[in-house]
Amino acid sequence: MPTQKTVRTKLLDIAYEEIGPADGPSIVLLHGFPDDIRAWDGVSPLLAEAGYRVLVPYLRGCGPTRFVNEATPRSGEQAAIGEDVRDFLDCLDIERAMLAGYDWGGRAACVAAALWPTRVDGLVTIGGYHIQNIAAAVRPSTALNESRYWYQWYLLSERGRAGLEENRRELSKLMWRLWSPNWAFDEAMFERTTASFDNPEFVEVVLHSYRHRNGTAPGYQMYAPVEAVLAKQPKISVPSIILHGEADGVTPPENSASHGRFFADLRRRTIVPIAGHFLPRETPDAVVEALIGLGGAIQ
Repeated sequence: MPTQKTVRTKLLDIAYEEIGPADGPSIVLLHGFPDDIRAWDGVSPLLAEAGYRVLVPYLRGCGPTRFVNEATPRSGEQAAIGEDVRDFLDCLDIERAMLAGYDWGGRAACVAAALWPTRVDGLVTIGGYHIQNIAAAVRPSTALNESRYWYQWYLLSERGRAGLEENRRELSKLMWRLWSPNWAFDEAMFERTTASFDNPEFVEVVLHSYRHRNGTAPGYQMYAPVEAVLAKQPKISVPSIILHGEADGVTPPENSASHGRFFADLRRRTIVPIAGHFLPRETPDAVVEALIGLGGAIQ
C-alpha cells in the first residue's frame, strides 16, 4: 500500500504518496486539472511491482499540499509548477527520475524535462508538448477548438471566479464527462478526488493559471527568468513517449500530431483507442507499458 508523506520545499509543503522499493529507480507521476493523485491508482502499484520507487505528489492548490508562507503568490503559471517538480526532487535527494504527466501535470513534466534534463531520465507525456506559447494566446483557433475551451473563457471572468468557488464539483463533473466521453466513472471515485479541491488555495491557483496563460493576468517576478526561457518553446532532449487518448474531448489527437518537432529524442507517439483526457484512469496499462518500456530502453 502507498504511504502518504509530506516534504517541505522553499515554497510548499508538498503532500505525496510513495509506493515501491526505496532503492528502485524513481518515477514521479503528475496529475492534471480537475483531478488529483487518485488518477494514478491503476498505474503506481504496477510500477512498484516492477521495481520502481513511485512518487505521486499533489500539485499546488490540491489536496493537503499547502503554501508555507502566506505572502507567497498563489501562482498557477507554468514556471511555478515546473519548478515545483525540480524542488520536489531536490528535497528528496533524487538526482534523476522518470516523469509522467497529463494536463497540468504534463505541463510540469515537460517544463522540468526541457529546462533540467540532467534530472530527468525519461518522459511520458500524455497529450504531447504542453509548454504554453503565451505570446500566441491572443490568436484564435478553430471555432470547434474555441468551444472546447469554454471553461477557460469562463474562468477569465469574475462570474467564473464565483462559479468555481460555489460549484467546483459540478464544474469538475461536467469536464470529466465532456473530456472523457467513453469513461463511466462512479460517484465514489469522483467524491474521493474532488475532496482535494477543498484546498483553500485551489481557486486562486486555478484562476491564475488560466488567466496567465491567456494573457489576462501577469506572471510573478520570481518566475520571470524561467518564463522567458519557456517563451522560446524549448526542445525536450530526454527520451520521450507521447500518449494521446483517441476520444480526448478537450485536446483531440490531431493537436499533438506535429509535436515531434519539440522533441530531440521522441521514441514514439501512440493514440490510445477509446481513452479520453483522463487516460491514466481509463487505460492505466498503456501508461505502465510506456514507462516500463522507456525505462528498460534507457537503462
